[in-house]
This record gives sequence, structure tokens and C-alpha cells, in this order.
Amino acid sequence: MNPQSDVSNSPSSEPSRSINRSGTLDQQRLKSLAEVDNAPFSRFHVKVCCVAGVGFFTDAYDIFAISIASTMLGYVYGNSEQLDDLQNLGVKIATPIGTLIGQLLFGWLADVLGRKKMYGFELMIIIVGTLTQAVAGSAHAVGIIGVLVMWRFIMGIGIGGDYPLSAIITSEFASTRTRGRLMTAVFAFQGWGQLGASIVSLIVTAAYKSSIVNSLPFEVPIDFMWRIVIGLGCVPACIALYFRLTIPETPRFTMDIERNIANATRDIEIMYTTNAGLYNADERENHAVVERIEAPRATRRDFWAHFSKWKNGKVLLGCAWSWFVLDVAFYGLNLNTSTILQNIGFNVGGSSTAVNSNGDRIHDAQAVYNSLFSTAVGNVILSVAGLIPGYWVSFLFIDSWGRKPIQLMGFSVLTVLFLIMGFAFDKFNGHGNDAPAAKAFVFLYCLTNFFQNFGPNTTTFIIPGEVFPTRYRSTAHGISAASGKLGAVLAQLISFAAKNSTKTVLEVYAFFMLTGIASTLLLPETRGKSLEELSNEDQEKFMHVKSHSS
Repeated sequence: MNPQSDVSNSPSSEPSRSINRSGTLDQQRLKSLAEVDNAPFSRFHVKVCCVAGVGFFTDAYDIFAISIASTMLGYVYGNSEQLDDLQNLGVKIATPIGTLIGQLLFGWLADVLGRKKMYGFELMIIIVGTLTQAVAGSAHAVGIIGVLVMWRFIMGIGIGGDYPLSAIITSEFASTRTRGRLMTAVFAFQGWGQLGASIVSLIVTAAYKSSIVNSLPFEVPIDFMWRIVIGLGCVPACIALYFRLTIPETPRFTMDIERNIANATRDIEIMYTTNAGLYNADERENHAVVERIEAPRATRRDFWAHFSKWKNGKVLLGCAWSWFVLDVAFYGLNLNTSTILQNIGFNVGGSSTAVNSNGDRIHDAQAVYNSLFSTAVGNVILSVAGLIPGYWVSFLFIDSWGRKPIQLMGFSVLTVLFLIMGFAFDKFNGHGNDAPAAKAFVFLYCLTNFFQNFGPNTTTFIIPGEVFPTRYRSTAHGISAASGKLGAVLAQLISFAAKNSTKTVLEVYAFFMLTGIASTLLLPETRGKSLEELSNEDQEKFMHVKSHSS
């Protein structure tokens, strides 16, 4: 008998075979992921961008439509033609609170159950929440503002789910060379959503002009108007729903979390070499051989062990704080655009009440229309002049300049702009649409929107989708995004506490932008690096075969 054959067949040879096979698995995994990282731009990438982007269009439309809708609600249901401070706070703060919860919940679920299994459910929540707002009413036991607050909170949970899911799916499908531009293109749909809400508000206001001016009471047509503006937000969500439910699972989740290299390799071959638009990942389940593979698992102990290391924890801290301070200003401005424009006299339409010869108060319907129309026009101008160009300038430079330089530049410029707008606010205040001072303020406001988007508003979305390991990528992105929505909630509380003192609020925003510079320094530059390089984990000994004795 050959002694060598005895050795090779002995139990002691099992560990060595497992070690050799583990090395092969690591090589196969890295080779497959390299195909994703080096894949040429294709129709599949366009599909991923559009499917994810339409969701962000819907998110932004639904969030920021309340800026003008709250003014309409004030004319219909408010005292003295406006919502009181608590009502206004409620309708504006409900969605960010819901979004915060949705980001944490869906971020965690996407790492546990899979990106594909969760993608689409968040849109269902958005559709239901939006439609129910549009048909909401009041009764003896509950007022309509309370009903709207509840449904905007529920809608916010769905919107929150979209952030980590869309970011991670786009990041994990993208090639290294184009990942920044692809993620920026997805996020740029947010600008189109804000513009869409403004244009719809403008069209609806113009369409109801005769009804507002000639009907008594004018509250009736305005009641139709805000319902149309909000209700139309579910249309793009309905269009995108089917495509989200049929998008394939990302190869990185299949490989690193499901620990099925064979399925992931086959997915990559099909998605990047065939007509991926017709590919259904569920069809491959019975074709792959399942192997007993071990890889790092997402557990509470492992989570704390990973992020308790400063090299990993500082990245999560930098992502979370940067997004937090950015959203204090971003949502503070964009949820209160109507109020800020009114405070500088840009959209003055005159008071909608007057006193007749008998001393009785009467309504001036024309002034109501002028106010609503001017507010809608102002929102369109701010979107076109600042928001949308900022996204697309980011798109041009994100993969050449890098994420970190753009974020540092953005926070620095925003600090200066908010200081100017805040400390010089009294010089801009109350001069009317045609006054140079009002125009100067609108110009600075547009610059602020521009450098938010050609700056931290874009990069705080991208970086958390790149810098964490696959098993925590969605969870950590959700934590970062939820920190941002905590900032959005704080922004509304600051406005409430300051009693709409725009000067004070702008000065506070300058301080927050300054701290964003410091948090950005904690972040790595992600341009040109694979997701595995950025995970801060050893990729050579990532997987191993479970021995038969275990």
C-alpha cells in the first residue's frame, strides 16, 4: 500500500483541503467582483439608475410639495389664513420623523433579508400614504391636520426605506470607474422631484385662477388644489413599482451574506454579458451547487467589534455627522421656502383681507391668488437656478475631483454664504419683488442651493454607500441617513423656537456648516477604489469552507 495515499485519505488531511479550497474561494470571489468593478457601462446600469432614480423623484416631490401645500392648507383650514405654529410644525416634521424610522428599519432589513426582497415595499408604503393624504377629511373626534400628520409620518417611513436601498443597490451594481456618477445620477432625481412639485403647484394654481378670484368662498377651489398637488406624487411611484419588484439581487449580497459564490458568479455572467433587462434572478436558484461556506456574519457582537475600531468607527461618525449638519440647513431651507420668500417680500401678494366702508373684514381673493402664484414661481426659480445645476455639476466632477474635496468645498462655501445671508438679513428684508435687495437675497439663496448639491448633499448620500462592508453597508447607510433626518427635524424645531426669525436661523445654519468641515476630515477618499478595498477588511482570508468535522 502506498503510504502517501494513506496520508491523503486520512482525517488529518481534511483541514489542509479546506484551507486550499478556501484560498480558491477567495480568488473566485475577488475575480467575480472584479468583473463587476470593471464592467463597461451598459443598458443594465441605465435600468438600475432609472428604477432607483424614479423613487428619488417621488421622495423629493412628496417631501417638498408640503412647502406650498402648507400655505394652501392655511387658507382653507387655518385661523387668520394660515396654520398656527404647531400645525405648521406638525405637517412639516411628520415626514422627516417617519423617514428617520424608515431609514433605520429598511437599512437593517436589507442587510438581513436582502436588497431585492425589500425593494418595492417602500414604494407601496409611499403610494398608500400619498393617496390617503389626498382624500383625507375631518370628523368630530379628529381634525384634518392631525390626519395629515399621521399619513405624512407613514409616507415618511416608505421614503426612508428608499434611501439605503437605492444607494446600496446602485453602488453594488456599479463599476468602480463610474460608481460616483451613477449614484449621483440617481440622487439627482431628487432635484427633478423638487422642480416637479413646484411646476405642478404653478400649473394647478394657474388652472384654478378664475375659481379662486370669482368664487366665494375661495377656500373651496384651494381645497381641491392642495389635494391635487399632493396626490399626484404617487404617479411616478406606481410607474416604478413593477421594475423594483423584479430587479435582481446584487451579486455582493448573494456572495458575502448568502455565501453562495456559484449563484453570484452566474448572476454576474448573465447581468453583464447578456440582455440584463430581461433577466430574472429568481430563475437561477436551482442551477447552482450550494457549498458549506463560512464568511463574516452580521451579528450584534460583530457590529460592535467592527465599529469599535477607530478606523471604522470614525468613518461612521463622519458620515452620520456630515449628513446631520447638512440636513439641518437643507431641509430648514427647502421646507420653509415660502416663509423665507415672504419674509424678504419676494412673493408679496398683499393681504387677503381688507376692510370695507362699513368696517367689516372682507376677503381679497385676487391677493390670495397672487400670493400662491408668486410662491410657486419662486420655488421654480430656486430649483432651476440652484438645485438642479448643483446636482449635475457634481455629476461632472464626482469621479475626477473625488467625493471628499467636493464635500469640503461645499461646507466651506456654505459657511460663508449663510454668514452673509444671516448677518446682512435686515438689509434684504421687506423690499418687494423688484427691489435689488430682494433679488440679491434670491441670488444668494440660489447659490446656497447650488453648493449644497455641488457639495455635501450629494456626497453624504454617496460616501456611506461605499465605505462599509457588505454585511453592514445598508445598515450603516441607514444610520447615516437617519442622522440627516434627525437634523431635518432639528431644523424645524429651530425655526419653531426662533418664531420664524429667518436672520437667527440662517446664522445657526452657518455654525452647523462649519462643523461639517471637521467631520469631513474623518472620511476616506473613495474615488477609484473598489467597495472591498474601502471596507477595511482583509479580502484574502474572507471565506473558508466549513470542515466536515465542524
